[in-house]
Amino acid sequence: MELIKINGIRLYTEVKGTGFPIILIHGVGGDHQAHLRNVIEPLSKNFQTVALDCRGHGQSDKPLAFTMEDHVQDIIGIMDHFGFEKAHLLGLSMGSYIAQQVAITVPDRIDKLILTVTKSNGLTSSIQRLFKENEEEIKGFNMHETILKLLKFMVYDPELMKNHLEVFETKLSPEQFNAANKAISAFDFRKQLDKVKAKTLVISGKYDGLNPPADGKEVASLIKNATFVEMQYSGHAPMFEEPNVYINIVEAFLLKP
Repeated sequence: MELIKINGIRLYTEVKGTGFPIILIHGVGGDHQAHLRNVIEPLSKNFQTVALDCRGHGQSDKPLAFTMEDHVQDIIGIMDHFGFEKAHLLGLSMGSYIAQQVAITVPDRIDKLILTVTKSNGLTSSIQRLFKENEEEIKGFNMHETILKLLKFMVYDPELMKNHLEVFETKLSPEQFNAANKAISAFDFRKQLDKVKAKTLVISGKYDGLNPPADGKEVASLIKNATFVEMQYSGHAPMFEEPNVYINIVEAFLLKP
């Protein structure tokens, strides 16, 4: 676990295991521990996992203005820092948008691509869209109250996910959270996804009201070598809602020649 300097800022990274590298990218407002802890340990048995806190998140530096392109260059910078000519990428929600653009930007450097609860385009972050659509219902609520109220739109079993609210809540200040959301607004990869050369797995949760399965199917349809999987008892957090099913799907994809 260390802070490494990439593109002028310090990024917190956690490296585990040995073997072919896989870079793990978390969702908006969270960090590698809150979002990816269920996949780091199992994957590090067969791969060298590199889980980072994206800029503006976790223990990494938090500039109050940055872009999707900054995130993309950070991932490429991490690959260069560790000497990875090629790597696998696994991205969750925001992380999957970043992963898409990395695979578009440096297609020959990404071997396999796993896009979890993803979409190909958006004017705002999905969580901000949900907040806006339900603004009357959550007026005056703090973040914790808001997530509890809207959990029914995000997951298959809200009662189960009350034990994992850190997946949707944030420790960022309002200013930091706003900067993080702004960085992933107004993107559209639909005309560029044909540049992706990586063998790709797209995983959606049937009950995901943030990035519904239709969004994932669209992404898969635009990538030449993509497989789509819909998890039947999950929403926007399949690695917590169906942890064993999720990791089995991911490992089968990564370990297949």
